[in-house]
Amino acid sequence: MEKSAEKTKKKIDISPRAKEMPASPIRKTEPYAIEAMKRGIMVYGLNVGQPDIETPHVFFDAVRNFPNKVVAYQRSQGDSDYLAALVGYYKGCGYNVTEKDIIVTTGGSEAIIFAMQAVASVGDEIIVFEPFYTNYNGYAVMCGVKLVPVTSKAEDGYHLPPKADILAKITSRTRAILVCTPNNPTGTVLKRSEMKMLAEIALEKNLFLISDEVYREFVYEGEHTGVLEFPEIADRAILLDSVSKRYSLCGARIGCVVSKNADVIGVCIRFGQARLCSPTLEQYGTTALTKLPKSYFDEIHAEYKRRRDVTVDALQKMDGVLCRKPSGAFYIMAKLPIRDTDEFAQWMLTDFQMHKETVRVAPGAGFYATPGLGKDEIRLAYVLEVPRLKRAMEVLEAGIKEYRGKHA
Repeated sequence: MEKSAEKTKKKIDISPRAKEMPASPIRKTEPYAIEAMKRGIMVYGLNVGQPDIETPHVFFDAVRNFPNKVVAYQRSQGDSDYLAALVGYYKGCGYNVTEKDIIVTTGGSEAIIFAMQAVASVGDEIIVFEPFYTNYNGYAVMCGVKLVPVTSKAEDGYHLPPKADILAKITSRTRAILVCTPNNPTGTVLKRSEMKMLAEIALEKNLFLISDEVYREFVYEGEHTGVLEFPEIADRAILLDSVSKRYSLCGARIGCVVSKNADVIGVCIRFGQARLCSPTLEQYGTTALTKLPKSYFDEIHAEYKRRRDVTVDALQKMDGVLCRKPSGAFYIMAKLPIRDTDEFAQWMLTDFQMHKETVRVAPGAGFYATPGLGKDEIRLAYVLEVPRLKRAMEVLEAGIKEYRGKHA
């Protein structure tokens, strides 16, 4: 009887939307990296933007001295003291915002999801510039939103294409333009003229302009231009932010959405009520970080610039590799003389080692929405100290040469 029931039992399946959820190119090689380390291989992790610079001690001091006896829920919008601290931080950036313009989120990830859900319904479209932060793909699937890519090119330093190329992708279902500056994964810092062009399109086509500005402090040449610097689009400008990279605080999961559009913030607060609140202790500790002087970033800024220069210099000397020097963040997209970098990234962890060392990279295709693009690219995060970065580049170069020799 039981065997008969087993034969007639139908397989229960997950949803079609769930099947569309992509794996992250940043993390999908993790099983291979773990196995490599079990074999005694030293793996230089250049795949994840995890800073190795110490989290400022004032964060730990604040959490250690948390005054309450219960770690209770916070307001869904965010802790009052932290919201006030954020107002001060943004005023220091030249942005005239108030507490009612901000909602604290559980990481920048939730900020992106909230923004997508606030501006677009299932089936609506959001313009993105590829290559883009790979998790935009996953968030769009979760929200039932279609990302419509506009391709930027390595040869142009991944700056925006002409206005006509952007306008050509806008349809009756387009609800927003999503941009990231300084950019992850390319490190490109958009010029003021580029941001102004996007503001003009948002006005002309009645769209929201969502700007991911997590890497604001990491600009090495030029200046950062934020979406809140254009008062003419105050009703449709949405800023996404996070403290993860700013204070080397990735695991704390504190971000925010900032907008002068009361409807946007209002619905984001209702989204927030559904998930109750962002972490209480982390908000308390991060409030202390907002009081750090701007000089705190000077040394960090100089260190990342050194790392960038070391990485770019090494890549540009490698045979067949194309790499433009980025102006911000701590990422580089590089074109390799390799047909399939997904295969290469895995091979580096399963089949290659140089004196018991190898390198973990993020294959480029996952940073695109257009099928077939990015197959010859990788993203590198220069988040290691200079001596280790130099060695990682030597190992990577040897890996590229050996792979090409075996897959000519």
